Amino acid sequence: MTPTSLSRIARDYLWIVLGSILYSVSFDWFYVPNQIGFGGLTALGMIANHISPAVPIGTVVLVLNIPIFILGWKFLGGHTLVSSLFAMAATSVLVDLIAAVCTFPSMDPMLAAIFGGVSLGASLGMIFSKGATTGGTDLIARLLKLPLAWLPVGKLLMAVDLLMLLAVSIAFRSMNSAMYGIISLYISTLVMDGVLYGLDQSKVAYIVTSNPRPITEEIDRQLERGVTYLHGEGSFSGEQKLVLMCAFKQKQIVPLKALVHELDPNAFLIVCDAHEVLGQGFRRYRKNDL
Repeated sequence: MTPTSLSRIARDYLWIVLGSILYSVSFDWFYVPNQIGFGGLTALGMIANHISPAVPIGTVVLVLNIPIFILGWKFLGGHTLVSSLFAMAATSVLVDLIAAVCTFPSMDPMLAAIFGGVSLGASLGMIFSKGATTGGTDLIARLLKLPLAWLPVGKLLMAVDLLMLLAVSIAFRSMNSAMYGIISLYISTLVMDGVLYGLDQSKVAYIVTSNPRPITEEIDRQLERGVTYLHGEGSFSGEQKLVLMCAFKQKQIVPLKALVHELDPNAFLIVCDAHEVLGQGFRRYRKNDL
């Protein structure tokens, strides 16, 4: 293993540790003291702890994850399983450790649901982005992603967790717990998908211009981006034109617009959001990518 590979692995696991800390603090701060329904196997841990306070939530989650990880080994491979085992163990231990040393007071349930959803979604996005999960329904969602590759992982996780929320509401005998949990789950789903997919802020530009070659050359020189020529025809004039298509990063939108305006003030420029841009200068394809 090269020093570069070791450095990348170290960075990935550091990111997973930070995500696990945020996850555990969020759970103990926002969910437990306010009895807000929580999805995943943690929901079953909450139910067990509610029935018998002597039963640690993290320990219950750890035990229930064993059969799911055996299934994950078969379908996801060793790397995902090892990193997920690490994340699951870290979150389980940290949840119990933080609960043992710090007791958080209850707060307005709506505030807890909102801020708990934001922080938990961010933490899961951090963990998922490095190919790991926290086990339980997170790992189930990762497995479901294989046959349902077109669905965002956050949506898959939300569907599985809704069933767990129903169980929590029955155990706590409170629909409020489930309803606040649904609010928090929805927010965490949006934040998680934002971390996983929304941070890749790429754009694609279509440029209709009478001066295509110089613009292409300057895009290549100034922005170091390639351009694809699309052959178009004006519906009114019938004139044949080259339409320039260029994918670029969010931060390059201002220099691109300035460049096009300088070389052709009459150019027609369309800029669209682009997600999952793969290729040179962007993200590379990875097997079992989220």
